[in-house]
Amino acid sequence: MLRIGVIGYGYWGPNLVRNFSESLNATVTMVADLDPARLALVSRRFPTVRTTTSFAELIADPNVDAVAVATPVRTHFAIGMEVLRAGKHLWLEKPMTETADEALRLADEADRRKLVCYVDHTFVYTGAVRKIAQLMHAGELGKLYYYDSTRINLGLFQRDVNVIADLAVHDFAILDYLMREQPIAVSANGVNHFPGTPENLGYLTLFYGSGVLAHINVSWLSPVKVRQVLVSGSEKMIVYDDLLPSEKIKVYDSGVHFTEDPDTIRDLRVGYRTGDMWAPKLEDTEALSVAVEHFADCISRQQVPLTDARLGVRIIQLIEASNRSIRERGRSVTIGSEVVRS
Repeated sequence: MLRIGVIGYGYWGPNLVRNFSESLNATVTMVADLDPARLALVSRRFPTVRTTTSFAELIADPNVDAVAVATPVRTHFAIGMEVLRAGKHLWLEKPMTETADEALRLADEADRRKLVCYVDHTFVYTGAVRKIAQLMHAGELGKLYYYDSTRINLGLFQRDVNVIADLAVHDFAILDYLMREQPIAVSANGVNHFPGTPENLGYLTLFYGSGVLAHINVSWLSPVKVRQVLVSGSEKMIVYDDLLPSEKIKVYDSGVHFTEDPDTIRDLRVGYRTGDMWAPKLEDTEALSVAVEHFADCISRQQVPLTDARLGVRIIQLIEASNRSIRERGRSVTIGSEVVRS
């Protein structure tokens, strides 16, 4: 049984404690948070879990095998490095760190010590995204044309990261999982409407060597919440709406064909196909529960997680490239061979 310590019981920490506590392969032994009031909630809900205001005490505890860190991003590197140096497996919330250099140092440290370093890009573990990957990798969509995502809502404004690191990071992780190539360049525009705050609105375009284009719209300033992704291929197209209670994915047997055949070119060069729509059955297990079991399984089997530290590094590199493009008013920033691959 994997014994887990959780550092941070604010926004996401309660979800971690609940899912680890419900796991058949893990148990929560201790929770650390600076706020005694938050720890009092832990004690009421999970009476057998010990609490502390010192994360160092939790990391040093011999009854903790792995540590999940759900603290502000600026603290991830220091806490994560302390966890690894204590010889314990590490679960980090997204984004992994503030800089790609910090992320790379954590990844190298985990490799050197043969420890699992997992980054919680939860969307990769959803039934919807896994089904899209299954369809894509089986060739159901044909040649991929584009990926278009809208993630907008009113708030929640972050103090230590901008809307790119908060929302676009989900699409970065999904694309990393779906695509069998890394983007070669990114162009981004963003704005902070309130002086002294991070960007709250962003438009990003990722360019791939295969010709695929990925467009991402993120915002904390929308009157409505939208979580919709369109994936277009030469054979089929997918609409993924994460806010729907059911039928989150709809597959359309629709598309366009183009001909250069001299025998038919006197007719329309472009033809349209509109076929059936179907909604595939999806796994309905909570994504975080799937991730928790995957983390425990990777530790017991000494395997590399699907969302490992190297993925975390690639995501931070994309965030940094996007932020650089924003500073340079949308100039395309090349992402070269320095992108870390698993």
